[in-house]
Amino acid sequence: MQIVQQLLFVAAIGLTGYLVTKRARFIYRNIKLGKDLEIKGDSNKRFANMFRLAFGQQKMFDRPVVGLMHFAVYAGFLLINIEVLEIVIDGLTGQHRIFAAVIPSGIYHFLASFFEIMALLVTVSCFIFLIRRNALRIPRFHMAEMKGWPYRDANIILYAEIILMTMLFSMNAADAVLQTMGNSHYPAIGTFAISQFLVPIFSGLSETTLVAIERSAWWVHIIGIFAFSVYITYSKHLHIFLAFPNTYFAKMEPKGEMTNMDSVTNEVKIMLGMPVETTDTGDSDEMPTFGAKDVQDLTWRNVMNAYSCTECGRCTSQCPANITGKKLSPRKVMMDVRDRAEEIGKNIDSNGGTFQDDGKSLYGDFITKEELMACTSCNACTEACPINIDPLGIILDMRRYVAMEESSTPQEWNMVFNNIENNQAPWAFSASDRFKWGEELRTQEIKKTVTEKENA
Repeated sequence: MQIVQQLLFVAAIGLTGYLVTKRARFIYRNIKLGKDLEIKGDSNKRFANMFRLAFGQQKMFDRPVVGLMHFAVYAGFLLINIEVLEIVIDGLTGQHRIFAAVIPSGIYHFLASFFEIMALLVTVSCFIFLIRRNALRIPRFHMAEMKGWPYRDANIILYAEIILMTMLFSMNAADAVLQTMGNSHYPAIGTFAISQFLVPIFSGLSETTLVAIERSAWWVHIIGIFAFSVYITYSKHLHIFLAFPNTYFAKMEPKGEMTNMDSVTNEVKIMLGMPVETTDTGDSDEMPTFGAKDVQDLTWRNVMNAYSCTECGRCTSQCPANITGKKLSPRKVMMDVRDRAEEIGKNIDSNGGTFQDDGKSLYGDFITKEELMACTSCNACTEACPINIDPLGIILDMRRYVAMEESSTPQEWNMVFNNIENNQAPWAFSASDRFKWGEELRTQEIKKTVTEKENA
């Protein structure tokens, strides 16, 4: 019977590894749909950025209570997985609590109790998060883009974590009772910090029933973790992993600095007689395109931003356009980019590795012109994001497409563009008249001075 359990465990690990690897390759390929991007900046500063924001969760503590609860869940996820290592080894070898035989009993007992305390914090935090989402109904969790799957996804993860922690406590409590019965498979190591309070519930049960409960809890806990590992690759909780590369590769330039388009910059240099650096060999007859219409026109960092999005809504809750009733939601922009990347990826897979035009695009079918035009370029969204996602970069590139490819910007914008082109200023007067207001002001000041002297 034991060998059967070991074989089933190996099969579960193998299946989990296969599914996670397959999904990871799919996501990586989708991220690479974006254009190449040269990453500049000091690597030490990037590592420091990653440590502060992804590991230390600095921005989460802008809201201290929620930040503490989120950190408890995050720390519990990392630390409890150390115990999972023992469970995996036990499953492969057919042993039970194999680390107890090699680690001094005092240290082992301390670590197991510490993991249980973390598990309790995770459970309590998840319950509070469920209350905030479903009972208190925090507005940013119930906006239009959060209907359906995004709403269910958040609840599924919270319920799953509560179940996993409950199984851990049940497993340890049943284990503690079995130790007192002299069962050779359960070495005497004592009770732990939290599960000791559940021991009375199991004390009156037979050994056979206790073994069944302990084994069932053990299997549900570990299989649940395997299933969780696969599930999060389809969930917003992928940010657990992608937050690290996302913060490392995040834009390090000042937030207000906009990236120029090389094609436009080169044209301006040519007009001014300046040297132009280009990698164009002249073999391509394709006309250059401006801005972004679809995912392939964005950079790979933009697409990675979309897959890293936690859907927390902090960006949208800080967006002045959204607050004043405009259609724009920076969170929706990121969700739309991810959904379109997923759609393109499935298209490629179903057509033998080649994308077949489906008559759809990111602009128009997912993100509307009304949303793009509502953005004030204030960077409130990027400032609010806990992991430095940059919705504005995507919005700007898509607005460039609207302006330079479709020429369908609002009439007020077109007047400004024409004035800049003709007068080198946003205002409708020539460059020669640019300082006329100053001369008029000087004339007025002179007249005022002369009048004051005459009156004196």
